[in-house]
Amino acid sequence: MKKQLFALTIFVLILVLVSQNRATFDSDPYIHGQTAATAPVDSEKSSLYDQLEQAAETFNEPPIDAVVDKVWKAIPGYNGKVVDMKASYEAMEKSREFDKNKLIFKEIPPEVHLKDLPPAPLYKGNPAKPMASFLINVSWGEEHLPKMLKILREEKVKATFFLEGKWVQKNPKLANMILEEGHEVGNHAYSHPDMSTISKGRITQEIKQTNETIEAVLSVKPTLFAPPSGSYNEEVVRIADRMNMTTILWTIDTIDWKDPDPYQMADRTASKVENGSLILMHPTDSAVTGLKSMIQQIKEKNIQLNTVSRLLDESRLD
Repeated sequence: MKKQLFALTIFVLILVLVSQNRATFDSDPYIHGQTAATAPVDSEKSSLYDQLEQAAETFNEPPIDAVVDKVWKAIPGYNGKVVDMKASYEAMEKSREFDKNKLIFKEIPPEVHLKDLPPAPLYKGNPAKPMASFLINVSWGEEHLPKMLKILREEKVKATFFLEGKWVQKNPKLANMILEEGHEVGNHAYSHPDMSTISKGRITQEIKQTNETIEAVLSVKPTLFAPPSGSYNEEVVRIADRMNMTTILWTIDTIDWKDPDPYQMADRTASKVENGSLILMHPTDSAVTGLKSMIQQIKEKNIQLNTVSRLLDESRLD
């Protein structure tokens, strides 16, 4: 009798354990697999969570630190991305099917940012970021600006206009028009000197006086400085940095001031544009005439066009 009672007790315990395990299986959202037609892996037994883990191996990208390159000087960092496992699972939980279009990502910032680097000029953005920028230096050519702004508006492109201080004083309405169109405004010195040949005091005065003028007319304080004619030395970069300004040069020069054939200029420039390119322009007849073609060719490369600050920030575009 004792043996029979013991055997019955064991049998009941086994039934209880089986029942509990079955309940756990039915309630665990990570156990149920998907069909091969909807999964990124071959095995039908893989759970949704397993598929998300494999998707993470495919889609995760590490962040890229900002660096000072021997050739290109300062290059900004770029955020990495990782699959947000919890949010992605919740987005697919109802259908219980893997769908890469429902993947949700988190951006991971780099460890080294531009602000962590020693003072250095920038000639380009991060090559992993599919964006380029027009930097438009303005100290003359105001007659071409309204049409240039109209084309940029029609093409839904924002640019960065580097304004000479004297020009802003003489053309406050045009300066305001640039800002009202949603473009970024930078500092192009006050009187267009060769910044590499003037004294430290004059360097400081040229940058400071332009900032004060722009602030007085436009109520914005520039954080980007484009030295006239691209002429600078290390002292210029250090002084700008102490004034919390980044020195900006260019990757590609349209040479629009030489009055080239506008469509040849557009084709030549667009063919050179890559991720991170900074494209130098001026308000000239050639630039205005070839601008729309240039923009359209760049967009065909799946490269966005936006302000210099937007190009240099670490945020992703995908």
